[in-house]
Amino acid sequence: MPSSTHFTPKGWALFALLALVWGMPYLFIAEAVETFSPAAVVGIRTFGAALLLLPFALKQGALKPALKHWPWVLAFGAVEMAGPFVLLAHAEQTLASGLTGLFVATVPLFATAIAVARGDRGALRPSRAIGLALGFAGVAVVALGSGALDGEISLLAIGEVLLVAVCYAIAPFIVARHLPDVPSLGVITLSMAAVGIVYLPIGIVTTTEPPTTRSLAGMALLTVLCTAVAFIAFFALIAEVGPVKAPLMTYLHPVVAIVLGMLVRGEPLTLGLIVGFPIVLAGCLLAAGVFTRGQKPSAVAPAVEVPAAAVR
Repeated sequence: MPSSTHFTPKGWALFALLALVWGMPYLFIAEAVETFSPAAVVGIRTFGAALLLLPFALKQGALKPALKHWPWVLAFGAVEMAGPFVLLAHAEQTLASGLTGLFVATVPLFATAIAVARGDRGALRPSRAIGLALGFAGVAVVALGSGALDGEISLLAIGEVLLVAVCYAIAPFIVARHLPDVPSLGVITLSMAAVGIVYLPIGIVTTTEPPTTRSLAGMALLTVLCTAVAFIAFFALIAEVGPVKAPLMTYLHPVVAIVLGMLVRGEPLTLGLIVGFPIVLAGCLLAAGVFTRGQKPSAVAPAVEVPAAAVR
């Protein structure tokens, strides 16, 4: 693996691509749920991406090791995809895509809290504790400044997205403890296929109106670009710059989500976003240990332990 001290031109290109591509799902989900049910969005996205990734998984011989550990692969799929994807789709029926992206960016905060609960004393360093408190304070500022108490946005939807962040924070620990030697591509492909098989029949029954062109386009881009292609690019990024620096592009996702939401869907730039976003970003970076002198970013940051923890 190339040295992770400096980014290569290829590494920067992959980093920029993924910062953009994984900031887009919130927009595409918002478009898809205009006519597809949340279950249909999850089923099509996961099963379609699994079919696209299957040839790569077979070529690398990644499926056989994953099948040997199928109970934990399914557990990972439930925590990383089955629950979060349907929660995101349901929340975005009422919540702006930019806000959704910002709330999901709290994953490092929950991951740090989980690490502390598991006895990781390194996560208790002052800078990370401050980051944890700062990040959650920023979330409160965003919610209040966006009209949560006035009924302008749904508290249920906010709760759903924060629960997604908790799930995304838990998933890497499942992999780190129970699937450390199983090829990531095998885990991803098998778990996506299982989730898709469960949700597709539900999606067929619960989608009651013909999909619009915009919904179809959003669904196709979500499946191909933001799931299948993004995973292949992420594996390449890890190989190029290492697993420590690769997940740093996660911190750019909310920026992309907010900008796209404003430009494409006309979502408002609220005072809560203006004030709260920098607070959340600073808190996440501190909680992940990015600013700790002489230390590498913490392994509890999204996607360090498993690529799927970065997919959004």
